[in-house]
Amino acid sequence: MYKIDLNSTVDEAEKALEPIFKRIDKISEKNTKKVMDAFKTHRVSESMFAASSGYGYNDLGRDTLEKVYAEVFGAEAALVRHSILSGTHALTIGLFGLLRPGDIMLSVTGKPYDTLDEVIGINGANGDGSLADFGVIYKEVGLDRNGLPDIPAIKSALLKYGDKVKMVYIQRSKGYMDRPTLTVSQIGDLIKEVRNVGFKAYVVCDNCYGEFTEEQEPTAVGADLIIGSLIKNPGGGMAESGGYLAGSAKAIELCSYRFSSVGSGSEVGATLGNNKAMYKGFFYAPHTVAQALKVAHLAAYIFEKMGFETEPSYSTFRSDIIQSVKCGSADALIAFCRGIQYGSPVDSFVTCEPWDMPGYSDPVIMAAGNFTQGSSIELSADGPVRPPYTAFFQGSLTYESGKIGIISAAEQVMKLSD
Repeated sequence: MYKIDLNSTVDEAEKALEPIFKRIDKISEKNTKKVMDAFKTHRVSESMFAASSGYGYNDLGRDTLEKVYAEVFGAEAALVRHSILSGTHALTIGLFGLLRPGDIMLSVTGKPYDTLDEVIGINGANGDGSLADFGVIYKEVGLDRNGLPDIPAIKSALLKYGDKVKMVYIQRSKGYMDRPTLTVSQIGDLIKEVRNVGFKAYVVCDNCYGEFTEEQEPTAVGADLIIGSLIKNPGGGMAESGGYLAGSAKAIELCSYRFSSVGSGSEVGATLGNNKAMYKGFFYAPHTVAQALKVAHLAAYIFEKMGFETEPSYSTFRSDIIQSVKCGSADALIAFCRGIQYGSPVDSFVTCEPWDMPGYSDPVIMAAGNFTQGSSIELSADGPVRPPYTAFFQGSLTYESGKIGIISAAEQVMKLSD
């Protein structure tokens, strides 16, 4: 690793990144207009921020918010609830909502994010309530040598398993994998190839970390269902919990039955005063995502100058907010995350340590000095303590605070050379 003059490097980076930042601002402006147009179309009013209790019947604010999400994301319907606990919970609702015993779930972007291992039952039926316990069969197609979907292998798998495949599953973001994040255009091309084989069932996309990084979402290019978390991009840093599913009316209906109960679906669910934060967060989201993208570009520039391998590189177009830095050693990974923690607005005095987090097979170090616990649209970094010791950095509510955090991370890593 190399020591650099951080002040001059930041100045140099911001000058080099001016055209990229301008493009990010344009995308933010277009997405903000989409959100505002949807607010106007569905006549969003202050009365919709009122709380409902009990069953939550006839909650106009909740129902309208779901119409807004559907319109902005190019979907027929949406399910948006503060009571969805996490992105993993939202994905679980989608998987159990659409899959039945004997169905095949075919993941075409390699193994999904680590926290889904036990949900799917990748290691087999263990009596814990996984999809495998209910007779759902999991298959996957690995990525090609460039880290992209292997189209010939996917077609071969679809022809081999035939009509038993009821879900083609796409993970947009890299997660903890060493591969590029898929663009919406790439996802659209993949869906076309899948449909050309004659596949008629559900194409589902884990959309976590990708919302508003482009002008469209995967539902606009053929996905039947996209799924994400409100303490990531679409919550805009305002929603303090929640998740969403958006897609075809039939898919959302089935998922709503898994969320609540068959027959009740999306008609129940008290909002308990959370509507205002979710509306406000969705309004802020395009701008907040733009801030996070700019910080990711800056981080890549600085750490490349320090001699580290990054993915994506500082000049590469992004379809999610995640920036990875291959730290090369456990010490460097830990120093990076500690630097992010020290440069955060909340709990900056905390020294983070690796620990055995539920749902992960390796110890994970996580820096999250945030207003909302676990929020990854806020400044945060984490990574499994395993080779090549990659730090996954994401988020920042403002560019200015994110810059401070990245400088702090660089300072901590450079101290290892002292």
